[in-house]
Amino acid sequence: MPSTKTTVAVAASCCAVAAWAATTSQSACQARTYPASAGLFGSLGATIALVFANLGSAYGAAKAGAGVAHLGINAPDKIMRGIVPVVMAGILGIYGLIVAVIINNNIRTEPNTYSTFAAYMHLGAGLAAGLAALAAGLAIGVVGDTAVRAYGKQDKIFVAMILMLIFAEALGLYGLIIALLMNNQATRYGNLCPA
Repeated sequence: MPSTKTTVAVAASCCAVAAWAATTSQSACQARTYPASAGLFGSLGATIALVFANLGSAYGAAKAGAGVAHLGINAPDKIMRGIVPVVMAGILGIYGLIVAVIINNNIRTEPNTYSTFAAYMHLGAGLAAGLAALAAGLAIGVVGDTAVRAYGKQDKIFVAMILMLIFAEALGLYGLIIALLMNNQATRYGNLCPA
């Protein structure tokens, strides 16, 4: 029959092994869940949102601006109303800026605070906002260029031009809304490796 000292020693050894296993398990979980590369993916999300939104904004403004220059030759008195597509294209860059700033503010640099889950959600949010704004910029550029030139010859096209531009701009707004929702999900979960 084992002595009391032996039983106490075995129990203490078991507790020490269990504590060591729990610590090792938590360290492994933290290394897997909070890697240093998570910041890279979150930063890529902010970068993608800003770059692609500004690409769409630049294309839309440049393409529509060519139409406005043509309008200025044919009907100089209509320039102020014809500049609407350029303004709407410029707004797309602001969408990307908003998402990039929000993502950047949610990237944590303290150890074991920024998970791969949050990083991938931020990357997805940046892709949603950036690519939606790029698509909107392409649509605004084509519609703006063609419709502004037509407006120089026919006043009745103005309302139709505004409606087409609004629906094209809505594409960028959809991306902004989804990016904001994804950002809220990314910051929803706290400690993913409980002790």
